Amino acid sequence: MRYRTIPRTNISVSEVGFGVWTLATGWWGEKDDDEAIRLLHAALDQGMTLFDTADSYGKGRGETLLADAFAGRRDQVVYATKVGYDWYNYERPRGQRELPQDWTPEFVRTSCEKSLERLGTDYIDIYQLHNPKMDAIGNDELFATLEDLEREGKVRSWGVALGPAIGWREEGVRALQERPGMTAMQIIHNLLEQDPGADFLEAARENEVAMMARVTHSSGMLEGKYTVETTFPKNDHRSHRPRSWLLEGLQKIDRLEFLTKDREQTLGQAALKWLLADPLMVTTLPNIYGMEQLDEFAAAPDLPDLTEEDLETISALFAENFGVEPVAAT
Repeated sequence: MRYRTIPRTNISVSEVGFGVWTLATGWWGEKDDDEAIRLLHAALDQGMTLFDTADSYGKGRGETLLADAFAGRRDQVVYATKVGYDWYNYERPRGQRELPQDWTPEFVRTSCEKSLERLGTDYIDIYQLHNPKMDAIGNDELFATLEDLEREGKVRSWGVALGPAIGWREEGVRALQERPGMTAMQIIHNLLEQDPGADFLEAARENEVAMMARVTHSSGMLEGKYTVETTFPKNDHRSHRPRSWLLEGLQKIDRLEFLTKDREQTLGQAALKWLLADPLMVTTLPNIYGMEQLDEFAAAPDLPDLTEEDLETISALFAENFGVEPVAAT
């Protein structure tokens, strides 16, 4: 494993981190607490130190799993969690993907205290606004509250996690331009889905903001294991992807065979190396839902870096949609 430091902080994070949502939410298969904790222990044993969760994952379960897994080892791990969704007072309505958000100082402070309690710690390393829209990015009181929490030592750094789907270009750019205290931005970014992540990367470079990538394998497409017959359970988040994503994606990854041919690396590892080719990408958060993925992804940082020719070829392929004719969304 290799490590990078978040600019303007002394927070060092592993180049491959662990997104706890795969364990806490059931959207990648159900995991009981014992199985989840075994995976978290194995991740730390393999050098992963950054564990990213949110207060809303499993109604706090993502945070309590970390507390149970790393009791007595807090100094060995970096906790990133998120705030914004009011799951305390609302149930997720049927047919609606997002809960209401609350960005008032009172809600953020109360949520921070509850996260600290669930995590079993007195500080959060990276505190992130969870899928903020423009009303949050423009809320001066909200960012003053984050700065107060940092001064009080309850958070070591803060940032934004953009989503829930690819997009939010204006929110990301505005946050980078107008919120100088921000040190980290989490984005959906991968070799197949580079827009608008590339715009954020350039703005972040100018403002010394660390980037953290999630959906690093395009919801598993870049693991290279799907076929045209692949289907997903209704409660699996991948079932929300249109079938065109599957059909186009399978054609696109055929064009990436050069990344694995005569090389001792998988497509999934190459996808992580592509992200890590940018020094500002301090960590990647692949979807880890079993020991197979854990072993594969944890080994990626120590593999040879992609060459300049590799990066140029990928850039050219992306510019022409990998030579794939768009498939009608279904």
